[in-house]
Amino acid sequence: MTPDPTKPRLTLDQVSAGDLLPVLRHPVSATTVVLGALATRDWRPMHHDHDFAVTRNGVRDIFLNTPNQAAWFERCLTDWTGPHGRPGRMRFRMKDSVFPGDLMEIAGTVSGVAVDDTGCGWADIELDLAVGGVSKTGCTARIAIPVSPDDNPWTRRGERWHP
Repeated sequence: MTPDPTKPRLTLDQVSAGDLLPVLRHPVSATTVVLGALATRDWRPMHHDHDFAVTRNGVRDIFLNTPNQAAWFERCLTDWTGPHGRPGRMRFRMKDSVFPGDLMEIAGTVSGVAVDDTGCGWADIELDLAVGGVSKTGCTARIAIPVSPDDNPWTRRGERWHP
């Protein structure tokens, strides 16, 4: 995603608990599943071989792997923050599979905002990946957001970076 120069950069003072992130919607195709597995070097056949997934795993088709879902959560976060948002931590629980033909929807809510001892701004986010209104994966994430227009969390190193 190319940054929009006319859009002001998101800074921590613009974020409050209860804020909703824009919903990320993506129609999942076999290509989405296979390229995600390929990109993460996950050669297990349930992520690219329909017959294996159906006969050996007992599911209806190939399905998104764990790193692929993590990447979609990160995209949702950084689409919201823009290029200066820096993911810190993420924890999620997969409840059910996401298959080709599904319309994946990732919604998020800010659950907390804080500035740490090093001056880094943080937003805690509760995310949910749903298909047809049914939750497939829940996620909690922490993302660093600039505290001012001249701040960039990506420049933080060593003692100044504590995700």
